[in-house]
Amino acid sequence: MSDTTVKELEREIERTIERLGQVKTQIGRAIFGQQAVVEEVLTTLLAGGHTLLVGVPGLAKTKLAETLGRVLGLSEKRVQFTPDLMPGDIIGSEVLEEDSGGRQHFRFIEGPIFAQLVMADEINRASPRTQAALLQAMQERKVTVAGHDHRLPAPFHVLATQNPIEQEGTYPLPEAQLDRFLMQVNIDYPSAGAERQMMIATTTASEVVPDQVLDGEQLMAMQSLVRRLPVSESLVEAILALVRAGRPESSTVDGVREQVAWGPGPRASQALMLVTRVRALLDGRLAPSLDDLRALAPPVLRHRMAVTFAARADGIGVDDVIERLIRRIG
Repeated sequence: MSDTTVKELEREIERTIERLGQVKTQIGRAIFGQQAVVEEVLTTLLAGGHTLLVGVPGLAKTKLAETLGRVLGLSEKRVQFTPDLMPGDIIGSEVLEEDSGGRQHFRFIEGPIFAQLVMADEINRASPRTQAALLQAMQERKVTVAGHDHRLPAPFHVLATQNPIEQEGTYPLPEAQLDRFLMQVNIDYPSAGAERQMMIATTTASEVVPDQVLDGEQLMAMQSLVRRLPVSESLVEAILALVRAGRPESSTVDGVREQVAWGPGPRASQALMLVTRVRALLDGRLAPSLDDLRALAPPVLRHRMAVTFAARADGIGVDDVIERLIRRIG
């Protein structure tokens, strides 16, 4: 990079950081506590990906999606996933119409997936067939109905919420669909201070409505900036080594072969290349570091791996294995 190019990039980063600070401020007016969750969801959006939010009911997952749509200026639609939801209820369908001359033709009626931010609420309460209806849309940004392709709006992001799989009436998401989520963000209960603030603010006569800070075009410009940030060769090698170490077929890390049923695929490497850049951008740096990789490896890898039954019986979870892999980075 020439000195002029670096200075231009630095100025663009400074402007972006300022706007992202405003975004986080506005989100904080409606979402109390959960700063780590907000940052990880913003990271996913800035990387151009989809987010899977996992947590028990009542932790403001739906509220977060609504707030993001308002603050980022994105057209937002919500789909409540239920066992009787059909694929056509999500992507849309063709209907037969007749004009004034008696001629019949098919017209495509768009489903709720035709929005810039789609809230898939309790996605694992729908049947696997309906869950699979999101696959093409999430990967290709289009849907195919009756042999015709229909492009989705740009930018296009799915923000799905999921109840823990141990709860009644849930269907585990298939591995192919899980892999299309850039990050799985786990939401825990808020701290006592945040819960107190939430309790007071949400039971008053007036509700705080956050202001819009960005629009779709500005968000896509930020996504483009992320991909222009350089990544060092050492970090590329660290990402590659980390992901490959999580695969039981090729791992040299103690216990992985016995404890991991299946490991992360190439999408995990691609995701880490993007999200580490975003974290550097949020921190005002020109290039990501190993610290970014350590911080974001868990949400990128945890839904792309599974431990064996024997490991679960011994109390070993996916996050435990990921932590062991991270320690090998150095």
